Amino acid sequence: MQYNRVSADCHLDMPWMPPELFVSAASSEMKDRMPYVEDGPDGPQWVTKRGANFGLLNGVGPGGQKLIPGQNKRVDIMAKTGMFEDGKKGIQRVSDPHMRRKEMERDGVDAEVIFGILGSASKMQDPEAAIHMFRIYNDWLGEFCSHYPGQHIGLACLPYGDIDAAVKEIHRCAKMGLRGLELSCSWDMEPMWHPCWDPLWEAVNEVELPLHFHTFPTTDPKAREQASGKVRRAAMFTGVAAFQMGLIHIVAAMIGAGVFDRYPKLKISLGESGVGWLPYALDRMDFEFEDRFRDLMKKKPSEYWQAHCKATFQYDVIGPMLLNTNNLLTENTLMWGSDYPHTDGIWPESTKYIAEQFAGLTDSQIKKITCENAVEFYKLN
Repeated sequence: MQYNRVSADCHLDMPWMPPELFVSAASSEMKDRMPYVEDGPDGPQWVTKRGANFGLLNGVGPGGQKLIPGQNKRVDIMAKTGMFEDGKKGIQRVSDPHMRRKEMERDGVDAEVIFGILGSASKMQDPEAAIHMFRIYNDWLGEFCSHYPGQHIGLACLPYGDIDAAVKEIHRCAKMGLRGLELSCSWDMEPMWHPCWDPLWEAVNEVELPLHFHTFPTTDPKAREQASGKVRRAAMFTGVAAFQMGLIHIVAAMIGAGVFDRYPKLKISLGESGVGWLPYALDRMDFEFEDRFRDLMKKKPSEYWQAHCKATFQYDVIGPMLLNTNNLLTENTLMWGSDYPHTDGIWPESTKYIAEQFAGLTDSQIKKITCENAVEFYKLN
């Protein structure tokens, strides 16, 4: 098909999953440990029998929050389309492939990359059950994407905390035909420079599917949970302001550990990372490489970035200003996304925001960032 706009960062979260999916598809020994929907004080909610809570069925954002008009401007704009009212009626526009395609058409998007339910794993506090949950989700995702395979680019969810299980799921999902992989990350994860990750890098290199790291909390969530009132709001503001830049820990670790030298087919994308911070980070890494770390890698860090990495963003006015500065941040490494249907997203006003933030770029640059880079990265043609 002809692509004019591709969103490289969209979502399918636990709140919008079919209510009976995980229990009905689970093995007999795992049914009692799977997420399910029960009535709660604010309506049907996703829970587990071990006490996990994933928020309201068809609720707002990845946490399934209650819709409170006036609290979030972007959510109010999404609500005007009837998304959440439909959700209360059991109409799941987000997770029905045909309805979702109409959501894309409303926003002028021809194809979208779909990140999944990775955040649910840490809430479960049950690693074995989380792995089983991911297998069910990945199977469901394969069927979901089969209706519009050139438009719905689903990312397989890989287990966190069990590298052997992740490797098995990489090979299984590659055989299923999914177009990419998403690795679950956490504030307490093993650093990516650790050799324990080598089997995973090797598996990704073998299947030649792009690997994705989405933004995630970089501090212990318990610290925020113990606060209240404005103190808790301040903690949340700090996290929202800084979480994108935390991905430097993954990029620098992989480059410093020589991952791209040893696994040359490996490609990665940073989901919802923003890009304005990247020129500084790349320049900093290049400086340290030239000064005292030339023994670690064959090329400058910025060269690995250009050859192996992409970053996505929905709205970042700083990034476009810094394009082609010292050849650090170029249009070839950026992919735009709408972040549908998250609270930070710009759906259904993507056209407006694209025009605003790319006003100083050429048509060729805009087409690369909003379409061509993703078409090439995911081999859509």
